[in-house]
Amino acid sequence: MSNSIQTINPFTEKTIKEYHLMDLEGAEKAVEKSDDCFAEWKLVSVKERIKLANSLAEVIEKNRDELVQLMVSEMGKVKSQGESEVTLCANICKYTASIAEQALANETREYEGGNAIISYQPLGVILGIQPWNFPLYQVIRYSITNLVAGNTTVMKHASNVFGMAEKIQSLYEQAGFPKNAYQSLLIDGKTASKLIRHEAIKGVTFTGSDKIGKKVAKSAEKRSKKTVLELGSNDAYLVLDDADLQLAIETSVLGRIVNNGQTCVSAKRFIVTEKNYEAFKTGFTKAMQQLKIGDPEAQDTDIGPMAREDLRDKLHEQVTESIDAGATVVCGCSVPDQQGFFYPASILENVKPGMPAYDDELFGPVAALIKAKDDEDAMRIANDSRYGLGGGIFSKDVEKATELAIKHFDTGMVNINGFALSQPNLPFGGVKSSGYGREHGGFGIKEFVNIKSVMVANNK
Repeated sequence: MSNSIQTINPFTEKTIKEYHLMDLEGAEKAVEKSDDCFAEWKLVSVKERIKLANSLAEVIEKNRDELVQLMVSEMGKVKSQGESEVTLCANICKYTASIAEQALANETREYEGGNAIISYQPLGVILGIQPWNFPLYQVIRYSITNLVAGNTTVMKHASNVFGMAEKIQSLYEQAGFPKNAYQSLLIDGKTASKLIRHEAIKGVTFTGSDKIGKKVAKSAEKRSKKTVLELGSNDAYLVLDDADLQLAIETSVLGRIVNNGQTCVSAKRFIVTEKNYEAFKTGFTKAMQQLKIGDPEAQDTDIGPMAREDLRDKLHEQVTESIDAGATVVCGCSVPDQQGFFYPASILENVKPGMPAYDDELFGPVAALIKAKDDEDAMRIANDSRYGLGGGIFSKDVEKATELAIKHFDTGMVNINGFALSQPNLPFGGVKSSGYGREHGGFGIKEFVNIKSVMVANNK
């Protein structure tokens, strides 16, 4: 087995750089260094950690151009969306800094016989295993909160974005964090899995497929180590009887093709009531066909290439399998004969249970169009999924849509009459096979802490 890996530009199909993989022994030594750092870092005041979080925000903004270029060249992100990702990461650092002191402050409570102090203390080294689709954001969102909480971290990034992995470690060092508080380990998946067994690893946060995520959780569970999992989804967006169709169409296009369709919490299944089905289908199809596919650096590009050739091929296999099972092509659904790992904006209809387009996550710009009898049936179909990360509802009756979202939609997040990705001040995470645990909104900072009760007896 080769101990090196090459990153490939998905637009030019040319090699960017070759990286030497760290072996298990080297990775374990890195964990030990992180553990040594933790012994001192946990004693650093929250105020000092907050200063460094704000410093990291400044460093991220200063390195904007290089970070965006890495996203474009390593995984084909459209340039404007890369710029938005950089801004989001800087804002996450600032938000974490703004809430940390209050979130981690000791609390006092009385109990029979005395007074108690509730303290939030860091656990130790946290292992992060992160994907390529938001190569800066996925890492910053978990690492900055854990570092501010007093933990240290080692991170295994996806091999096709190793350039970003190295850059992120440089950002932390430039910001003034102590050496080994954050480390990007250039390792493969098998090595990362073995690190879970290391005594110094106190928790694992994983973003990726539900299949691999469940294996990670099982390995951690054997060793009584906490995990936070974000495992993707096939988010349903409901177009109810009273929906504003033009708004629904415009928003659905954006929700499906953001990040070249490679977003866990993007719109994937479009469940439209019989009343609106034909009109929505006509408008949605026209809008999808008008999207421009091309160079991710170009200002007028809507969809860039998929991140890797194997991912593009897997997507097409899922589409083909769905068609073979009875789904019909509305538009797209064929691999273009051109340079780059492109897949067109595509729509399938007559999508039924048992098809990948219904049951699984299509991680690319392919929409599944599903007809519902009425609003109630649309909600039933939306929840007929093993996943539960996000979703959306289009309805002019906002009160009704809100009640559906809160009481009936089995997901961690719901958009009403719009499409929004993660927000620094709102909790992010899912239910069912989309995982558990929360990040952002002040929730992530307490996922890997020891909530400790200190009871002081009143002996007077």
